[in-house]
Amino acid sequence: MKILLAIDNSKFSQIAMQTVAKQFRTKGTQVRVMHVVEPISAYFSTAMIPHFVPHIAEVEQERQKEAKELVQRAARQLRKVGFRTSEIVEAGDPKIKIIDHAANWHADLIVLGSHGWKGLGRLLMGSVSEAVTRHSKCSVEVVRPRSTATRARRKISRP
Repeated sequence: MKILLAIDNSKFSQIAMQTVAKQFRTKGTQVRVMHVVEPISAYFSTAMIPHFVPHIAEVEQERQKEAKELVQRAARQLRKVGFRTSEIVEAGDPKIKIIDHAANWHADLIVLGSHGWKGLGRLLMGSVSEAVTRHSKCSVEVVRPRSTATRARRKISRP
């Protein structure tokens, strides 16, 4: 089985990684740990902060370095429990990169955490997990913290 574990530096990704470690057998399972670095231009326009433009390349390099370290730590933890792992860091839109990489790598499953954004936060930040679930060609498991899932069940069960 080939599992693409898409992570960021959040508790939600930590929970997703723990779920993979608990839920799947190590024998015959390969886990590719992936992080996508969104370009700074996705957040800010150079017209908004022109004094920042000379530093963008330096900041992007640092973000790439941090992303590689994050992915290496996660892969190392999964190797300790017996999984075969590989690592990848890409730059771009996480929704597109995760979906495309899973298809090109022929992943059987994508596992990722959900931040649980709602309202304006969801509108501004988008929902990576929702887009991946809707558009992926393979199965997707969205992992949520227990407290978030419990709150969602309470809201659904109310009359």
